[in-house]
Amino acid sequence: QVQLVESGGGLVQAGGSLRLSCAASGGIFSLYNMGWLRQAPGKEREFVAAIGVSGSTYYADSVKGRFTISRDNAKNTVYLRMSSLKPEDTAVYYCSADQGISKLRLGSSAYWGQGTQVTVSS
Repeated sequence: QVQLVESGGGLVQAGGSLRLSCAASGGIFSLYNMGWLRQAPGKEREFVAAIGVSGSTYYADSVKGRFTISRDNAKNTVYLRMSSLKPEDTAVYYCSADQGISKLRLGSSAYWGQGTQVTVSS
């Protein structure tokens, strides 16, 4: 059983930056693909970014060039660096893990964190 704990959310002005972290435990971190999804009020959860076990990265078109996902296998942690934030990035951001990268991108991962709120003010 993999446990995921997110941190780093908060309130930021448009154009600002934040870095989210997700600490994993309970499994062999290096064997899991890791991802971030988000859910805004009244909207469905959507894929944001993923990083595979080999380090390959995937991004939603809406965040390409602004967000960067990375992982540190020695620290069992995945990061999401968010820059040039927009009000439409406001959402609860969830960390997820799965051994299938497709499941991550589809939002059907096996493991989820509790979420961290990101609010971008205009």
